[in-house]
Amino acid sequence: MNIITISREFGSGGRELGKRIADILGYSYYDREIITEIAKKHDFDEKYVETILESRFPFSMPITYGRTFSYTDATGQQAIELLSTQYKLLREFASKGNCVIVGRCANVILEEFAPLNIFVYADLESKIQRCRERAPENENLKDSELKRRIRQIDSGRAKHQKFLTDRKWGAKEGYHLCVNTSGLEIKSLSPVIAEYAKGYFEKK
Repeated sequence: MNIITISREFGSGGRELGKRIADILGYSYYDREIITEIAKKHDFDEKYVETILESRFPFSMPITYGRTFSYTDATGQQAIELLSTQYKLLREFASKGNCVIVGRCANVILEEFAPLNIFVYADLESKIQRCRERAPENENLKDSELKRRIRQIDSGRAKHQKFLTDRKWGAKEGYHLCVNTSGLEIKSLSPVIAEYAKGYFEKK
């Protein structure tokens, strides 16, 4: 089976890139579905689950799945339980067949499946522009507020991965392909990345 993981900076277009690649290749696509399933299993609000797993991740040390781990803080213990569910879901999705998985540290969790790991990034100006293009009509954030939001979310993603591994989030050594989307149209870029993926899996 062929698995592609997409790690991305907030506002870089990584989610759109992942969806378009999945459509081109005819792969299953998993993104928000992961959060939805975790929320259902724990009877939590999806936004709450997302916040715990990204924006407010309360740890700084890596763990190894499968060993006993206890945390006295209630929020911390909930995060452990959500992580455990996320781990099981990702492996379940990966076992079903060819797929593209966006976020959720899938590049680390699914390492034994030998996925193609892609990291998507962009300059701050491009990220702010994409955030504005995709923002709800009633959202009118200043540039300074968007910058703060981007940094907070990316910081949460970095902490999430730091809890799972010593490998630094965003460091090129942890990925097979790093894609800079600054000033580029995701729609035009997607076929190129899809061809790269085809070549990668054929060679593998």
